[in-house]
Amino acid sequence: MTPNEINEDAIIGPGLEADGSGEVQQNISDDILESYEVYSYRHAAAIMGNSFPEQLAEVEAALREFKITTSDIAQPGGNESIIPKKFSTMLRPCGWYETRIQGDLVVRIIEKREEILENGRIKNIILPERSPVVLANYIDGHQIDYVKGRVALDLEWNSKDQTFDRDLYAFKMFHECNIISVAILITRSAKLNEIFHALPLKGKDGSPEQRNGKNRMCIEKYGASTTWMGKLLYRLNAGRNGGCPVLVFGITPHLVSDWPLV
Repeated sequence: MTPNEINEDAIIGPGLEADGSGEVQQNISDDILESYEVYSYRHAAAIMGNSFPEQLAEVEAALREFKITTSDIAQPGGNESIIPKKFSTMLRPCGWYETRIQGDLVVRIIEKREEILENGRIKNIILPERSPVVLANYIDGHQIDYVKGRVALDLEWNSKDQTFDRDLYAFKMFHECNIISVAILITRSAKLNEIFHALPLKGKDGSPEQRNGKNRMCIEKYGASTTWMGKLLYRLNAGRNGGCPVLVFGITPHLVSDWPLV
């Protein structure tokens, strides 16, 4: 991402709120660190490594197997169905299920009155409890694509960047309701921009899409206001995940199987 493509609500690197690189290296396999950008917030990497090694092993196995091609990248449209589906084929058989939570808020009303005794002391008398107030569907609509045990995972390839707000709020709510202990987010690294600038978009017929006699490049599809690492780190540095630990993996050119690495 070049400087003129960075706006005020996107950043390139993690802030002081992120865990140190040493903590990440102790818990995430070396080959994953070589292929992905990896960041940890609120000790998410340590929690995964120490408390949920089975889920971490399954996620790392999926990350190792995950590959995309320049054809996947250049497909017309939002391309949300192709790349996320690759993770579904690996994680669903291991028991990672789409999960939604719903809940009512029950408000109990407890009243007391004071009675002044003959000796001047005050006696508190608890009155009979009124019928509780029930706020139906107080928690609703919070959904996460992959949950196994107490670990949640979402992947955002090319949605509007506001999707991160929805994801982080869902993580926060699941965490506050004591359903999950840690969350994982997978998204695009800014390092993919070198490919997006060099790769023409495909039209519906498979040929390069053109405008005014020139090829349209993939960077037009994967713009600064879509889901990429800079937009996510900005939100994590601002604490929008609340108290929920979040482990982040950024997809880099190492995962594009037919793109030559320099």
